[in-house]
Amino acid sequence: MNLSDFKNLNPKAPGAWPLPAKIVTFVMMFAVVLVLGTLLDLEGQWEDLQKVKAEEVTLKETFLSKKQQAINLDLIKKQLLDTQESFGALLKQLPNKSEMDALLTDINQAGLGRGLQFDLFRPGGEVINGAFAEQPITIKVTGNYDDLGRFSSDISMLPRIVTLNDISIAQTGGVLTMDATAKTFRYLDEEELSAQKRAAKAAAGGKK
Repeated sequence: MNLSDFKNLNPKAPGAWPLPAKIVTFVMMFAVVLVLGTLLDLEGQWEDLQKVKAEEVTLKETFLSKKQQAINLDLIKKQLLDTQESFGALLKQLPNKSEMDALLTDINQAGLGRGLQFDLFRPGGEVINGAFAEQPITIKVTGNYDDLGRFSSDISMLPRIVTLNDISIAQTGGVLTMDATAKTFRYLDEEELSAQKRAAKAAAGGKK
């Protein structure tokens, strides 16, 4: 059959078509159905591929976020450990209640050891601040410039934390007089902390 034979076929009576025409038409119809089916299947696979790619991007972003959090967590843990170690070292420099008298003696001896004369050495009342107590000591010492400087250096070198505050130096008859407030700190013991908590609780209950 040639192309002109197909033009003479009656589309309304396919049953009367010659066998070659029927075979060719069937093959063409099968090919069209096959192509359409393949296109539809490829379209579905393309959509699935796009979904998988989108999920891959989301998973990568989640992974990177979790990885960054893990890195930050390790850094935070290290910083916390360093802080705890530093805090522990500072805490060891704070005397407890039983060691305060010895510390006051050390401050006094630091001045006497430099040949200074104490005109005043008066411990004040403790000031509670959280888990710590601040002990102010009003001092007045006389001596020469070098001895006063060495005394201040000795105070800073004590194994316990002591600071000199509100320093005032005056000269009288060739002798220097230094007025200052030495401050040291101690941590509260368990009994004091418990008493503080009870007082805070009672105060909070009284406000209701």
